[in-house]
Amino acid sequence: MNVVIRPDEADVTRYAYEFLRDRMNRKRYRVLGLPTGSTPLRLYRAVIDGFKRGEVDFADVHTFNLDEYLGLPPDHPQSYRRFMETNLFGQINIKPENINFLSGLPRDIEEECERYERAIRELGGIKLQILGIGRDGHIGFNEPTSSLASRTRDKTLTRETIEDNRRFFERDEEVPRWALTMGVGTIMEAREVLLLATGRAKADAVAAMIEGPVTTMCTASALQMHPRVTVVIDEAAAAKLNHDDYYRWMADNDARMVGYLEERRRRFLTGDSAQPEAAQKQ
Repeated sequence: MNVVIRPDEADVTRYAYEFLRDRMNRKRYRVLGLPTGSTPLRLYRAVIDGFKRGEVDFADVHTFNLDEYLGLPPDHPQSYRRFMETNLFGQINIKPENINFLSGLPRDIEEECERYERAIRELGGIKLQILGIGRDGHIGFNEPTSSLASRTRDKTLTRETIEDNRRFFERDEEVPRWALTMGVGTIMEAREVLLLATGRAKADAVAAMIEGPVTTMCTASALQMHPRVTVVIDEAAAAKLNHDDYYRWMADNDARMVGYLEERRRRFLTGDSAQPEAAQKQ
C-alpha cells in the first residue's frame, strides 16, 4: 500500500487528479470505478477543469459507480445517479451508453446485481477504482461485518451511515435504509485502487485501514491485500497513524528512485564505478 500524505485537502485533490490523468493518458485506462461524496466531488471539479484544458478525454471511457440507494429513482435529487450527472457526467464528453449504474428501483435485486457484475467482466474489469472511506472504515456501502469476499449486492445501512445521510433529506422517513453496492471482492478485482481521505473525522478509519488488522469490522482494511493501492490523505486524516514518518520517508525516496537509477546506469555505461578512492586501491 502506497501511502501519500499531503498538506491539505487541496493538495490531495491536486495529487489525485494528476494520478487519474496519468492513468488515463499514459496507461490508457478506459474502465473507471467511481464513488460519490464530498471528497470525490473536489476531484470531479478538478477533472472538469482538466477536461476543459484538453488534458483528459472521456470519449471512449466506461464508468461504473460504486453504489446506489435502494428505493430512489435516477432523477431523485439525492440519488447517486443524479449526483454524478450534475457534478461530472453532464460536464465532460462521456457517452451516455458508457455510464453504468446500479438501479435504485430494480425489478429483481439479485438479477440487477448479477447484471452489474457481468457488465464489468464484459469490459475486461475495472482498471482504476477510486474510493472514499466512511468514518467506520467502510468502502462503498460495505458496512462493518461485510464479507471481504462479497460481490455486488443489497446492503442494510448502519445507523451511523443513516444518520450521516439524514441532513440531505427533508423528512426522516425519506432517508434510505438500504443500498445496492459493489462488494469488497468486486472492488478488490480492480487492476489499481486510488483511495482519498481528508479531515480529522476520518483519522481513526484511515489508521485502521492502513495499520490495523484485516477485518470485516473495517472493510477498507482488505485493501492491504491488494497489490496496487495508493492512499492519498491530508495531515488531518493522517493524525492517528503510527508510522507516518516512514510513509513520508518512502514517498521522498520513491521520488528520487528514477533519478538514482538513471545516474547509476549512466555510470555503468561510461565505466565510472563511482567507488570511493580507498575502496578502488584495495
